[in-house]
Formats: sequence, structure tokens, C-alpha cells
Amino acid sequence: MKEFKKIKVLMIVEQCNPNWSSVPLVGYKFFQHISELVDVTLVTHERNQKDFKTLNIDHNITFIPESKIATAYYSKIVTIASKGTINWPLAHTLSYPIYAEFNHRVYKQFKHDVLQGKYDLVHALTPMMPRYPVKLVKVCQNTPFLLGPVNGGVPFPPGFQKIAKKEFANLNFLRKIGRMLIPGYLQTYQNADQILAGSTYTLNWLKDSLNIAANQVDLFYENGIDQTFLTQQPKTRTSVQVNLLFVGRLVPYKCADILIDAVAQLDNSIKNKIHLTIVGDGSEKADLEAMVNRLNLQEFITFTGWIKQEKTLEFYQKSDVFCFPSIREFGGAVVLEAMACGLPCIVVNNGGIGEYVTETTGFKIEPISRDFIRDELTEKIQTLVENQALWQSMSAQSIERAKDFIWTTKAQKIVDIYADLISHKNQKK
Repeated sequence: MKEFKKIKVLMIVEQCNPNWSSVPLVGYKFFQHISELVDVTLVTHERNQKDFKTLNIDHNITFIPESKIATAYYSKIVTIASKGTINWPLAHTLSYPIYAEFNHRVYKQFKHDVLQGKYDLVHALTPMMPRYPVKLVKVCQNTPFLLGPVNGGVPFPPGFQKIAKKEFANLNFLRKIGRMLIPGYLQTYQNADQILAGSTYTLNWLKDSLNIAANQVDLFYENGIDQTFLTQQPKTRTSVQVNLLFVGRLVPYKCADILIDAVAQLDNSIKNKIHLTIVGDGSEKADLEAMVNRLNLQEFITFTGWIKQEKTLEFYQKSDVFCFPSIREFGGAVVLEAMACGLPCIVVNNGGIGEYVTETTGFKIEPISRDFIRDELTEKIQTLVENQALWQSMSAQSIERAKDFIWTTKAQKIVDIYADLISHKNQKK
């Protein structure tokens, strides 16, 4: 292994929290494992400070404070955008002033250190949506600037406009307006030494929409898995019953309702051999439970409600097949966790999850229509119930595929990128 201890990195991770989920947790995982390999100075928002203290982690961390005006404004955003289902396009748009204050304060506090060469590289990690600028890029002429992984913007499939409407996709035009109006947005992407894209869709979007050169952007999936999730042996069936699993928020675009419909139309000979566990909570939970009752599936489907992330491991380990028909998924870490536990995965091929799953680890369903996804789910479930040899082969291949996403492996790959960027920059001096 190369020696990287001397590399000094300024890592900007506004959303970085060990106790939260989604982007803040991903940001923390990158910081946690990269900092074991190089000398990292972390810059994050003060809202994360309390959670870092619970882990007794505060060395080389700068918590950027928030003004009273920004704090009051943030509480208003939560109220406006969180009535019922969260209006994410509106929330992201209204949240920009909060990020802008953070971005300016980071620039003001660290620009002289960057100009004086205190750091070998600047790495901006979050927000992961490709819609915000990083002001420090202005002073990175002699210091490599790495951005990402960035991910997002995956459109809803054409046949799912009702769900798109429920998710406020009609407000997605705000992204384009923001890119036009936010100062420094284009400069951040065009002046970055390297951009990491979290999906093929985002990679192509960056090249086509922002005029980013092909050699300036690389594919690098943002999600990873902890070593504790990785099982060492493929699964074997010890009983006739095949346990299906869904893990995720119960919101429209995750399409747990399609999965319930798929179970309902299984032949009785197959249905009597399966049990589906739905782990998660959300705005659709009551409707989904009513749907199960209406279809007389109470014997075959169980809801657990919300479960802590670390507790989901128990459900993966007890299950045989992971069913996740989400029609618009940027990252989909649950799919990687399922694969690490040896579960063949049945997913919809739109976004990041369609890139995690290969033909040897599971099945990818094209999002042609709701009925098409339902029918394909039914068929693939039946195949994995009946074809035990295929199921076991996919279990073994899923584990092998998941090894590439272990956080320690991903951190090493990032540090290799650091070394290459620093070497290339030094050659130009």
C-alpha cells in the first residue's frame, strides 16, 4: 500500500453526521474512513457538532456557525416544505441561503490557508446534489480541487407522472433557474480539477449540460457499506419458506404498492412459500396496510414500521430475496446492504440501483409502466423461489459485487485519486 500519511486534505462536508441517515451519514462515512489514511481537516456545519461530541471526535474539525437569522429562516423552511410529504424541490430551493452563508464563511476562514499552500488538496463532498457552488475553488489555482461524488436529477420515467406529481416534480424547473442565478455555480464545476459523479446519468448530464470535459469527470458511486454487513458465505435455504424483503421509506416513488400487487398475483403454490417483510415508515404506510387487508394478504406480508439503520442488518440476514421497485433512486444504499448479505436483488433500472445490480446478482426491470413492473416482479420472484441453483449463484455473486463498496475500499480509491491529482498539479507548476 502506498504511504499517504503526509497528504493534508481540507474536506468540506456541510452535511456530515454520524447519527443521521442519507447524505449526512454518507458524508460522515467518507470522512471517517479517508481520515484513517490521510491528514484531514474537516469543515462542517455547527448543527453536526453535538453528534460528533457523542463519539468524542473533535480533532481537526471546524464547525461553521450559523447566524440567528439563518437559524430562524431554517425553521420556516421546515414548516413550509414539510406539510405531509416533504416537497424536496421547494425545500432544496429555499435552503440555498442557508448553504450560501456556510459557503461564504468557509471561504472567508480558509482562503488564506489554501492560498498559502497549507493543504495539498481541497475536497468538497456535500451537498451531493449538483446544484450548489463551492466558493473556495476561486483560490485553488495551485491546490487541486476535487468535487463529489455528486448525484441527482434523475427524471421520473414517462409512465409515472401521477407519482411524479405526488413528489412535486413539477417544481424541478427551479433547478435550472438556480443554476442560472446562483453566483459561482458554473465556475465551480468548470474549474474543478476532478469531478466524481455518483451515477452514469449524472456523469452524462454534467458533460452535456455544463460542458464538462470527459477527462474531468469520472464515475464514482457515493454509497458504501460497513464491513459488518458483508457476509462471508452465500446463503443456503434451510426451510421451504422464502423470505422477501423491502427496506425503505414508504413514499410514492419507492413503489411498495407495486410489490404488494406483485405478491397478490403470484400463483397460490408460490404464494404459500413466501413471506414479505416491509421495513420502513412514511406517508404511504396506512394506505399500504389497507391495501394488504383489501387483498387478504395479511398472512403473507408484515410491516415492521421504522427500524434503526443498524438494526436492519437482522432483517437482511433473515431474508432470501430483496425486492426494491423504486422508480427513481439516486443511490439506493439498501440495495448494496442487501447484496452484502447475500440477497439477490430485484430492482427497477432507473438511477443508481440499476448500476449496482448485474445480470449475475439479480434482475433489473425496465420502468415501462406500472403493470409491466408488477408483472416482471411476479415472474422474477417466482423464478427465484423455484430455481434454487440460480438463487444460490446470485447470492454468491452479490457478495462478491458488494466487496467493491466496502467503505475502507472506497476510501483507498479516493486517496489514490488524491495522489494522482496532486502529482498532476505539481507537474504543471
